[in-house]
Amino acid sequence: MSGTWIEIVWDLVIMVFLLAGTFFIISCSIGIIRFPDVYTRLHAATKGATLGVAGIMIGAFLFLYIEHGMISGKLILGIIFVLLTAPVSGHMISRAAYRSGVQLWDHSIKDDYKKVVDSDDQ
Repeated sequence: MSGTWIEIVWDLVIMVFLLAGTFFIISCSIGIIRFPDVYTRLHAATKGATLGVAGIMIGAFLFLYIEHGMISGKLILGIIFVLLTAPVSGHMISRAAYRSGVQLWDHSIKDDYKKVVDSDDQ
């Protein structure tokens, strides 16, 4: 921690981003292990990884900017890339799994995508 109150506030903001990102990644890891089928595991993997990695990269970006005065274009591009590609890739993987016949969990209540697949097949 630094000296003035604004530096302490920025340090706290950076810590919140880093800790939130770490929390989401740990939650994602637990969800991948604990959830019952591929769809819920994909949900945990994409949501947790998106928020976790983005939170850590935002914290790193703020640290570099505030402590060293550097603007890291690579971190900005990385944040944008993760926020755009992780949800899309999760959606495409789950769509491919559904179309290849991977069954939902036995206790799943609703299957909205079945109507779309059935209407596409006709």
